[in-house]
Amino acid sequence: MDRFMHAALEEARHSLEEGGIPIGSVLVHRGVIIGRGHNRRVQLGSAVLHGEMDALENAGRHPAEVYRESILVTTLSPCAMCSGAILLYGIPKVLIGENRTFQGEEALLLERGVDVEVLQDPECIELMEGFIAASPELWHEDIGE
Repeated sequence: MDRFMHAALEEARHSLEEGGIPIGSVLVHRGVIIGRGHNRRVQLGSAVLHGEMDALENAGRHPAEVYRESILVTTLSPCAMCSGAILLYGIPKVLIGENRTFQGEEALLLERGVDVEVLQDPECIELMEGFIAASPELWHEDIGE
């Protein structure tokens, strides 16, 4: 497994241990993780802290060129909100653990020139399938259904 995907998966597991939704993400600039995060909507009562948004928040402020040289690694296909942030900051590549349990806005990202790679990682799939089966109401709330 890609070392950055491994770090994102660690974040997802951390969220689950905290009672949250197991989605993790890391922002990588020139081979170094500059931001790590996981879905913290439940833990903090947040409306917006998906894993990708948390990783961006934890990375702090950077000049535009840093984002344009970065890769966002996430365990699950990014939703419309997270995809909007990817586009806003000009992040050129997104590495996705899986999109079987949730198909996010990959088509929009591709249409706007973002390099999208989906791994269909068995660990990412298993983690989300187990969570969705155990907590369907919480899952549907997270994706706005």
